[in-house]
Amino acid sequence: MRKLPPLNSIRAFEAAARHQSFTAAAAELSVTITAVSHQIRQLEARIGHKLFERTGRAVTLTPVGKTIYPLVRDGFDQIAEAFEVVSGHVDEDSIQISATRAFAQRWLMPRLSRFNAIHPDITVHIHGSEKTVDLGAEDIDLAIRYGPVEMDQQDSVILEDRYIAVAERGICPEDRVPTIEDFRQRPLLAYKWENPALNAPDWSAWLALVEHDQTVDFRVSWYSEEMLALYAAECGLGPLMCSNVLIDEELRTGRLRRIEGPCLPGFSYRLVEMSSPRRKKSLGRFTKWLREEARSFRDKSAVTDRALKGTSL
Repeated sequence: MRKLPPLNSIRAFEAAARHQSFTAAAAELSVTITAVSHQIRQLEARIGHKLFERTGRAVTLTPVGKTIYPLVRDGFDQIAEAFEVVSGHVDEDSIQISATRAFAQRWLMPRLSRFNAIHPDITVHIHGSEKTVDLGAEDIDLAIRYGPVEMDQQDSVILEDRYIAVAERGICPEDRVPTIEDFRQRPLLAYKWENPALNAPDWSAWLALVEHDQTVDFRVSWYSEEMLALYAAECGLGPLMCSNVLIDEELRTGRLRRIEGPCLPGFSYRLVEMSSPRRKKSLGRFTKWLREEARSFRDKSAVTDRALKGTSL
């Protein structure tokens, strides 16, 4: 006879460890946060080891918790697979991906044909939104989130961006590196962030680090969306400060040129999977491919950065 701790305690531990949150675990299990906390304390008392470190609202696994969690997770996966034998399998050939509209259009979609060529049997659905979606409510398998990350989220990061000032090749001087003074007759292009909490880099922060005539202010032309501002820059309406991740191809082809000036630190793109006791095989294949594409992008970007520094920024 197996000597197991109470199943409810094991379920509470697995959900809290997977989410790294008692609140999210409680929502998944349809119980109160107090109930989750009680079940985990009960489990800790049963095994004689602490499983979580609690810092405010955040929770992280202790060394013992990290040892136990993969085994418990795999056990629940096997249980789920056992019942899928008789209840029908999960739709393995279809995955739902959420990302910001700019990232989806300018980085992900141009590369998606390569995934389709490798895995023609997997259908990828793209959900573009600037808002943080509820993966469970929207039936999203994987979200590519953009913003600052905590130390314990570093493993989920695939890309980190920087903000640089660029302009369309046709409005730049041909014989030298463009400077911001070359665009006095044009407005600086800018866009409004839907998430004001990001505190994103702006022209004021960039200009503060650049030598320029401060007796005359630049005009600023505002756009309601990032994609509109990017298109305006490509049309030659003025210079734009934007994420290097979104304009890598344009920089490499020379369609956009970097304006002399600093790189401002941006944010990270990280992966967040929908909580599920069983992970789709198709999602595992997509995530593996995505990480490989991100690694290739980082390598090519490093080459581009060296070339730009050696020639025209």
